[in-house]
Amino acid sequence: MDEVIAKIDDPEMLSQIEKLIPFHGHPSTGAFIGLQILNIGRRVLDIKDDERVFVICETLNCVPDPFQIIWGSTVGNKGLKILDYDKIAVTINKIAKPGQTHVKGVRIFLDPEKTVEYPALHAWYMNERKVPHEEAISELIKAGDDVYTWDFVDIPVPVKAKKDVRLCTICGESFISNDGSDICKGCS
Repeated sequence: MDEVIAKIDDPEMLSQIEKLIPFHGHPSTGAFIGLQILNIGRRVLDIKDDERVFVICETLNCVPDPFQIIWGSTVGNKGLKILDYDKIAVTINKIAKPGQTHVKGVRIFLDPEKTVEYPALHAWYMNERKVPHEEAISELIKAGDDVYTWDFVDIPVPVKAKKDVRLCTICGESFISNDGSDICKGCS
């Protein structure tokens, strides 16, 4: 993998990879895709290093990790939402300004019509054969942004509701009731 990473001449991306690999556990194609998507989002939305962003990732596998370690968007701080559609797609938006009902975001996905130009990456993406991460990541480095498609989207800003905290009538534990129920999800 060192040979592959040596092909990267962007010092910022190298710094990001140094943080990402220990966090993820190993250099993976999916995590590298997430990193490229993160950098496309930063560029097209003109996101500064100190700006908070919100991310909706459409897979649980590997892709969300760069958003957590590089941007600090996590499930816990509500900066990362995962909709497990098993798609390599991510929607990114900046935080809304007071009074905004919608905010501009961008949805970026790995485009199979474009990955066909990179046979090892395409074979990995379409699960046509076992492709070593080194081979797929090498093609991702070569391809850069060329294998992604993105569209700007208007994202509704959610209205923060007051928490309705109750005690479950079955287990007695405190929980947030989203539907007026007195029974927690664990007991229902």
